[in-house]
Amino acid sequence: MKLKFNLKREIKIGAVVLVLLFLIAFTERKQGGVAVQDVQVKIENIDDNHFLDEDDISHLMQVSHDNIKGASLGKVGMKEIEKRIKNDRFVKEAQLYSDLKGNLIVKVELRRPIARIVRNDGPDGYIAEDGTVMPVSDKFSVRVVLVSGLYVRKLLQMENLNDTEEGKQLIAMINHIRGDEFWKAQVAQLDIDSKERITIFPQIGDEIVEFGKPEEIEAKFKKLKIFYKEILPTKGWSKYHRVNLEYEGQIIAE
Repeated sequence: MKLKFNLKREIKIGAVVLVLLFLIAFTERKQGGVAVQDVQVKIENIDDNHFLDEDDISHLMQVSHDNIKGASLGKVGMKEIEKRIKNDRFVKEAQLYSDLKGNLIVKVELRRPIARIVRNDGPDGYIAEDGTVMPVSDKFSVRVVLVSGLYVRKLLQMENLNDTEEGKQLIAMINHIRGDEFWKAQVAQLDIDSKERITIFPQIGDEIVEFGKPEEIEAKFKKLKIFYKEILPTKGWSKYHRVNLEYEGQIIAE
């Protein structure tokens, strides 16, 4: 009896699955034959950066909206258009789909920059949240921490900083700065030498901070906060010109 009962249940489940698959296939086939009424571009992160606008996305699609309108959804080639849009470094994700009215929705998510790579002998670049190295834009500039020094040539040759351990450490340091309101306001620039040692240039104060490699990040920033919160207020903001955090458990100030 138990075996018979389980068999009936499995048959019912199988029938439901087949019906659902049929409905999905029928809906996709029906939608594929629907003519495109309009093309609507929706850009996420537009309030935070304006590297790309609707015209730029339309250009990346490599097909005019007028040519798409009236065409069958099944012949638009949505996957290919998605691929073209995602080839742009400013684009994190792109998705094309249709709504119930037959409109083709082009949904694009832009990458968010967290640092700007600056140099004197070539164009600058941006580091995005996901580690992607992006170009700069003539139409928009965002205020973020600056990254300079001999090491930036290597950074600009990377597609994504997360591909290397050194790049991951640098992103972790930048994110630590972004996640703390004090450091976000105080740290202006990270200068990285050829040996990956970092010097911090502050917004307020004449001292330079020798941070060393981006290791033991939390411990070093904890020491530096003691320097800013407890030492400078008593000794004066113009007393020191150099601060070194590289030695464990020590703050060297000269």
